[in-house]
Amino acid sequence: MDKIAQLWDVVPQSIQWALAGLGAWYAVKGVSSILQFVLETFLLSGTNLRKYGKKGTWAVVTGASDGLGKEFALQLASKGFNVVLVSRTQSKLETLAKDIEQKYAGVQTKVLAMDFSEDKASDYERLGQLLQGLDVGILINNVGQSHSIPVPFLETDAQELQSIVNINVLGTLKVTKLVAPLLTQRKKGLIITMGSMAGVTPTPLLAVYSGSKAFLQHWNTAMAQELKPQGVDSYLVISYLVTTAMSKVRRTSLLIPNPKQFVRAALGKVGLGFTETFPYTYTPFWSHNVFRYLIDQTIGLYSGFLLWQNHSMHIDIRRRALKKAAREAKKQ
Repeated sequence: MDKIAQLWDVVPQSIQWALAGLGAWYAVKGVSSILQFVLETFLLSGTNLRKYGKKGTWAVVTGASDGLGKEFALQLASKGFNVVLVSRTQSKLETLAKDIEQKYAGVQTKVLAMDFSEDKASDYERLGQLLQGLDVGILINNVGQSHSIPVPFLETDAQELQSIVNINVLGTLKVTKLVAPLLTQRKKGLIITMGSMAGVTPTPLLAVYSGSKAFLQHWNTAMAQELKPQGVDSYLVISYLVTTAMSKVRRTSLLIPNPKQFVRAALGKVGLGFTETFPYTYTPFWSHNVFRYLIDQTIGLYSGFLLWQNHSMHIDIRRRALKKAAREAKKQ
């Protein structure tokens, strides 16, 4: 310590002041980051959805027949928004539309069955025609697909690869290309696109899915900056584990929400995200945000250790999935 003190004494006073100032700046920055994190995670509410439209304004929800998409539609309807339901299965859409109109008096629905994996131009034309004349204020880009089980990229089935790209990337881009002009014309609107921790942290054995969500992250950040001056807010929502068919997680817990809990947080925290790496991004559910923040502040979201950990975890998930498939095959 004496030697350090002696070395410090020979440092010019101007440099001493500069180093002390730098240290103080980092300390203030750290305290500010923690305070912002606590506020956005546990205390603050996001933008009121009434900013984007009055009762009777339309919201478009893709992937609406199940899981998060279904819950987005229900919760938006409960707030007085009419909903356009877009998904693959006509019967599920009709059932959901009937349930919404019976449960929420005065709320209207429209349905469109389309398979995003097929990437048909005629489907997008039908969607464009359906939206003509509607006062659309909100778009929920929820439709998505992951791998059936974790799989090395070189072993990824060609059809599964194409479907993930068609649904997650092309489907989201093409729907937004149809809806965003309606929002800019009215000079106010909201776009929410479902992202994933797999898009923030590269995830081996889910390489195509992880890459598709990373694409959406950069695309949304760039597009959101373009749309902001035109009165349209566009945000990417980061999720981790939720009890949906895609995640294959069945049990809700303190740390793992069900769709209702997650969507309530997503619609209640619009516009927050002070500590996110990317602008126009937020992680709405508290346990997901705690996990993201702690990882980012310690080992880093892009660290080699986290990459190794993700790889090891999905190797184990793949092993168990293959064993289960083998057992079921023997039963047949």
